[in-house]
Amino acid sequence: MSFLIDSSIMITSQILFFGFGWLFFMRQLFKDYEIRQYVVQVIFSVTFAFSCTMFELIIFEILGVLNSSSRYFHWKMNLCVILLILVFMVPFYIGYFIVSNIRLLHKQRLLFSCLLWLTFMYFFWKLGDPFPILSPKHGILSIEQLISRVGVIGVTLMALLSGFGAVNCPYTYMSYFLRNVTDTDILALERRLLQTMDMIISKKKRMAMARRTMFQKGEVHNKPSGFWGMIKSVTTSAPGSENLTLIQQEVDALEELSRQLFLETADLYATKERIEYSKTFKGKYFNFLGYFFSIYCVWKIFMATINIVFDRVGKTDPVTRGIEITVNYLGIQFDVKFWSQHISFILVGIIIVTSIRGLLITLTKFFYAISSSKSSNVIVLLLAQIMGMYFVSSVLLIRMSMPPEYRTIITEVLGELQFNFYHRWFDVIFLVSALSSILFLYLAHKQAPEKHMAP
Repeated sequence: MSFLIDSSIMITSQILFFGFGWLFFMRQLFKDYEIRQYVVQVIFSVTFAFSCTMFELIIFEILGVLNSSSRYFHWKMNLCVILLILVFMVPFYIGYFIVSNIRLLHKQRLLFSCLLWLTFMYFFWKLGDPFPILSPKHGILSIEQLISRVGVIGVTLMALLSGFGAVNCPYTYMSYFLRNVTDTDILALERRLLQTMDMIISKKKRMAMARRTMFQKGEVHNKPSGFWGMIKSVTTSAPGSENLTLIQQEVDALEELSRQLFLETADLYATKERIEYSKTFKGKYFNFLGYFFSIYCVWKIFMATINIVFDRVGKTDPVTRGIEITVNYLGIQFDVKFWSQHISFILVGIIIVTSIRGLLITLTKFFYAISSSKSSNVIVLLLAQIMGMYFVSSVLLIRMSMPPEYRTIITEVLGELQFNFYHRWFDVIFLVSALSSILFLYLAHKQAPEKHMAP
């Protein structure tokens, strides 16, 4: 009876997660498109639902909600479904929609979709060769074999995003990195933009008058045809007439310059707004957060370097370890086990909420940046693939943030994975991503004032 009640709770939560994913798909991703493939919508919503269910099971693990056997069953079923979606269903439909957009392959799209899926499976399986994630004990299609490869891709993605975010967040929030923009700078750039627009209008008028003169003289009707005629029209011009080709080239160059000036003007206005915003109470709050995250970034880079150099992986969750150090330093009586459980629950909850929110915001921005009416289905499926791998890898890494007594079922379900490898791999990719982001933002910040100061 208790199993039925536990299952009804899980099914109800999955329906709610599915509905949220459906609404997000309709009102955020596909709100500007008329054509909707319901199979894409269902796959995205199901992936989102089962991804959120894994995080829900982590919270249930800490709170002790549901029976232990019920949690184990739903963990196992959840992982099987999400792996089936990520390894078999989503890659096949990505290939199917890619082939469907190619007219030459339209009649045999099912065959070519299967060939693309087999190609994906080959490279997906070969992914395990250079990494210490294989075990001869496991079957070819066992959960361990599949989740180990999904984990490598997902952890790499998480580390790249975390490294960039750890550097970009303080750079975005801190007023220290804002350029000093004045009204004089904006007016000077607007003046250059207006001058460029005037030159474009003047040259287009010259072209229109030249065409009118040529038409009146009958040069348009007597225009030589063929390849040599085209070459002649480009290299020569009648006496007293304009060389339209050269003027058009000048107009194209000026239009490109005007686009750049417009973007720079918009950037200066945005920077000025950020400067004014930084003077408000909310702006000062985010400025403080920027300093906090900058310290966190330096600490994280330092710890990642230490972990890589000394091949170190923490055995105790960071909350328990931090409380133990504080208690030993202050010399006070404190129930470390009791409070570490509650603080770990709060920390894991914050990690889960911020991960879901941050990933959805990133996916939305990415979709709007590169999507079109033809490619939107493929991009949504790619986002579903990334989202599923991201959340599965989050479970692998969040496991270390939980006290040991709450890791038991998760460890049993995930199988004999090399958990230490994933933490070391995360540190390596995080360090590379953070250092690359620092270099990129430094060069961009250094180049920006020079660009705006250029005549």
